[in-house]
Amino acid sequence: MKAHRPGPAGLAGQKDEAAQVARLIARHGRVTQARMRVLAALRAAPSALSHQELEQQLEQQIDRVTLYRVLEWLLEKGLAHRLAGVDRVWRFSAGGQAPAGHEHAHFHCHACGRWYCLDGLHPVYALSLPQGFRLEQAELTLRGLCAGCTTGASVDRAA
Repeated sequence: MKAHRPGPAGLAGQKDEAAQVARLIARHGRVTQARMRVLAALRAAPSALSHQELEQQLEQQIDRVTLYRVLEWLLEKGLAHRLAGVDRVWRFSAGGQAPAGHEHAHFHCHACGRWYCLDGLHPVYALSLPQGFRLEQAELTLRGLCAGCTTGASVDRAA
């Protein structure tokens, strides 16, 4: 299980990360400051972020409408993906580079609220759909307690 990538520490690491983000964006279109800031924020986040959380994090750097447009562009290009929470709030995460989608499951911790990509868990969807059906997209979200909350829960019980 892997949480969404935290960004590297230090000035050299930040420059390397910025260069990598710029290269990813350049493969799919024009590099803009807004695209770079949003993708960098998603890559650095320990968990998927809602639009509101991104807006707060990028306060006074990107307006709300630009943020919506950049997120849609990142989704379209496969550089990010979104997760639907039980609270009906979309959360966004840096994704792979294939616009066709991401083929892994997600885990939502109901205690801390974090979302994790389970890159090692590739869901096997219905292998035999009815005749005439064609699977184009599927999502698998597991819910429970993450490792940090499980450890905290076991400590709380012992006390």
